[in-house]
Amino acid sequence: MQPFDYTTAFSRNIGWITHSEAKILRNKRIAIAGMGGVGGVHLLTLARLGIGAFSISDFDTFELANFNRQAGAMISTLNKPKADVLHGMAKDINPELDISVFPEGVSEKNVDAFLKGVDLYVDGLDFFVLDARKLVYSECAKRGIPIVVAAPLGMGVAIINYLPGKMPLNQYFGLDDGEEEMQILRFLLGLSPAMLQRSYLVDPSAVDFANHRGPSTPMACDLCAGLAATEALKILLNRGPVRAAPHGYHFDAYRNKATHTWRPGGYRNPLQQLGLMIARYQLAKMRPSG
Repeated sequence: MQPFDYTTAFSRNIGWITHSEAKILRNKRIAIAGMGGVGGVHLLTLARLGIGAFSISDFDTFELANFNRQAGAMISTLNKPKADVLHGMAKDINPELDISVFPEGVSEKNVDAFLKGVDLYVDGLDFFVLDARKLVYSECAKRGIPIVVAAPLGMGVAIINYLPGKMPLNQYFGLDDGEEEMQILRFLLGLSPAMLQRSYLVDPSAVDFANHRGPSTPMACDLCAGLAATEALKILLNRGPVRAAPHGYHFDAYRNKATHTWRPGGYRNPLQQLGLMIARYQLAKMRPSG
């Protein structure tokens, strides 16, 4: 069997990055909370980019409902811990990887260890997970750790970044203010002010905020990994323009449309407030009566 060689394994990245940049990426650590729909494919894509170290977390196991979109979901991995499965898949790509696994998820008890030595955080948490998201966003802001958020929306992706010195994401989304349902709506509209995906949702009943369920596609998750890894490359190598909150962008493959989003003031922006009013009205209409 041919022995593993890092330089050969990732040599086809050269040209789009330089040899010296490849060495930089090899010495970077990225933290990813959540190894599901986007988190797992984030890990594998970034491993193929040549990132040398990761901190990953997830307390969940794979089930059949994950098969349509999650990189590690297969018959052979049913009921197995997501973090362990993705750890093995990433090490199969680069056996030299330094991966710290947090199988209990991220909490106040281990967030210091989770973010130790981290150069970048990529959000892979489930859309409806708020407490862990608020915690990690806050701790990253304290430590000056950049954040990349890539949200799978319909058949597209929305990107929001946090860069040190810019608007913190908790402030942009309004995650520390109000009831849970309002925080979820703010998070959705903060990710997707343009709402490019809304026009082709063919079955609104699939959106169930009360039970924390929503529709998803594999195309969106794969698009997330490509765009998030590109943002990670630019941030870690200090290359190219990187938009940070309150700026973002949304690409929808179904509609063949891309748009730059800008919401100064974050969730307090008048346009966002109007959008929230409309979203709450539409959500109320979707709930069963009686």
